Order: sequence, then structure tokens, then C-alpha cells
Amino acid sequence: MKKVVFTFLIVLFAMSTWSKNKKIPLLGDKAPSFKENSTNGILNFPEDFGKSWKILFSHPLDFTAVCTSELCGLAYYQKKFDSLDVKIAVVSIDEIERHLLWKEFMERAMNDDGGAVKINYPIVADLSGKVSKKYGMLQVSMNDRRDVRGVFIIDPDNIIQSISFYPMSVGRNMDEIWRTIAALQLTQKENVLTPYNWKPGDDVLVPHQPYTLDELKENPDLKNQYYNKGEFMWFKRMKRP
Repeated sequence: MKKVVFTFLIVLFAMSTWSKNKKIPLLGDKAPSFKENSTNGILNFPEDFGKSWKILFSHPLDFTAVCTSELCGLAYYQKKFDSLDVKIAVVSIDEIERHLLWKEFMERAMNDDGGAVKINYPIVADLSGKVSKKYGMLQVSMNDRRDVRGVFIIDPDNIIQSISFYPMSVGRNMDEIWRTIAALQLTQKENVLTPYNWKPGDDVLVPHQPYTLDELKENPDLKNQYYNKGEFMWFKRMKRP
């Protein structure tokens, strides 16, 4: 009996240690919740964004060149993200006063390009680092208490569907973030797959042969809806010829 109890305690300790050392939520995990101050007031994430898709976007430091270009990019792409019902939250360890000054600076810089652009998404002040730790954005190998460039894409059920991290010197591609969400929404809705370099409107893959010979006899138009390349790559036409 003592041996059984001892084994159970070892397993429990191992599971507890693994849990504590888990630095990043994984694909399919529930998005960790947090409540923090932001440039739009107190944010309860992801609950405040309801059944929308969500992006959690981390950056290393306010008033730096790459970060400024990225957050301006998010503002420029706001309408495109709105078209997919995507809500955005940005997080770093800077204090709220610095975030507000930075936001004012960016809006002024963007408006100098001709046309009023506003930053509508909240910039979270994660001064304690709790949010960043929950999402694995403070990575030990960086030897720095600054967030890496992280992107978490979260679905309406608050399940993490995509995770990306970028090096300090490389800015993120807004087209790729938008494309990934468009692909995720389509594949979930229609049970299809997207091939390499897919863009909205392109043909998609189906996970199995879409019809039998008998079904084709009954509905000859199926041949115009689908085509194959090789024995196992079946495509669905998104634009009819």
C-alpha cells in the first residue's frame, strides 16, 4: 500500500511540475483569461470579445521602430479584420501612460499619410508580466524581460487555433495573419483544406474523394465542381468555370 501511495505522489508531483513549466498554451487549448488595464479601459480577455474571432498580439517595447510599424499596420488593416469579425488586443509590459502617449503618436503619424486613422483596439498594460507569462511571451532564451513578437489566433469558442512567434528584428505580415484567419474560418465552415499559398477565392482541397461513380452518374455536374491531381489530391472549385 505504501508503494502505491508513493507512486501516486510521484505521478502527481510530475504532473504538477509539468503544469508549472508549461510555458505556452498549445493549439486546441482554451485561451487563458486575464483582466488588465488597457488604452480602452479594463479588458476581460477573451470574454469581452464574445463570439468573435480574436487576435492576441504581443510586442517587445513601445516607441520602437518595428513595433510602431506593426501596430500602425494593424490599424490600417482594421476594416479587413472587421470583415471577418475579428477583435484585436495588443499586449506588452509597458505602463498604461506610455501606451497612451504611443497611441497618440501613432495616430498622428498615420494621419500625416493623408486620411484619419484611429487605433480602435486596446493596448494592454501588462506591467506585472502575468499575461505575458500565461501566453509564453516572456521567453527565457531571450534573456530579457520583454515580450517576443507573438500572435495567437483564437476562435469564437476561445480555442487557440494558431500560434506564431517572430524574432525581434522581423516585423509581422498582416496579410498572412488575415489570410490565416480567412482559411481557418473557411475550413471550419465547409470541412475543406487549403493548399500551399492559398488565398481567399482560390480552389481548396477536400479530405477525401468527393463522389463515387454512381453519384457522378446521378449528378454529372459533380465533375465540374471537383477535380483531382494524382490519386489523392482532390480539389473543390471555388470559382466555377
